[in-house]
Order: sequence, then C-alpha cells, then structure tokens
Amino acid sequence: MVTQHEMDEAEIRGQIGRIVEGLRAKDLEGLKRVYATDIVSFDIEPPLQHVGIEAKLKNWAKVFTLFESVNYEIRDLTLTVGDGVAFGHAFGRLSGTLEGGPVTSGMWVRATFGFRKIGGAWWITHDQVSVPLDVESGKGMTGLEP
Repeated sequence: MVTQHEMDEAEIRGQIGRIVEGLRAKDLEGLKRVYATDIVSFDIEPPLQHVGIEAKLKNWAKVFTLFESVNYEIRDLTLTVGDGVAFGHAFGRLSGTLEGGPVTSGMWVRATFGFRKIGGAWWITHDQVSVPLDVESGKGMTGLEP
C-alpha cells in the first residue's frame, strides 16, 4: 500500500519534472502551475530576490528570448517531505542553442526548493540558485560539475 508520504514525494518530484518540461517547451503557462503566487526566488541574476509569480516568470521569459532551444536537467534531487512543508536540493543545468545559433553547454548551479502544501497540492514557495564563490577573487566558479 502506498503511503501519503510516498504520494507527496511523488507529487513533488512531478512538480520538479514539470519545471524541466516547461523550460524545454518554453511554456510559461506550464511553469505558472508549479510556483505559488507568492513565491520568493533568490535567482541567479539580480536583484537579490524576486517576489511573486510574475517576477519569477519574467526571469524564465528572459531565458526564452535568449535561447532558440532550451534544455534543462536536474541531477541528484534529494527531498525531505513533511505533512505540509518540504524542501529539496539538486544540481541544475540550463543549456541549449542561443538565438543566432551558438550552442552552449551552460553551467551547473546549486538549486534549493521550498514547498508548501496549499489546497491539497504541492507548490514551490521558495527557490534559490547559486554558484560557488572563490573568496579571494570574489568571482563565481561556473566551471564545476557534480
């Protein structure tokens, strides 16, 4: 018999899968069904925080204008699931063909997700993307791989 915990974890993994599908399809409406309306996102680009679904989708829309085709992959997703909240972390990489034809393999980033169960469904209410920092130079280390 499948437990509620197993069903919740499967639903959350499905939400992460929908991010991958939405990015590959350049589907903002699909992505909108993953994030809570009041998401707080600490994304890779300024400002320090993006608040609300429109701000989050604006970041993805910018990606869609830069890329002719988008690929996104998640590696090593680990989840901790409670009754009404959950969190997870993984490595993510955005790659693809840029407008005009150059192909980029992208860079691996660290991604952290916070989830809340709202109205019986799991929504991403917080995410954070980062790269390691070389303290001496103050520069991000974008060539690392998991």
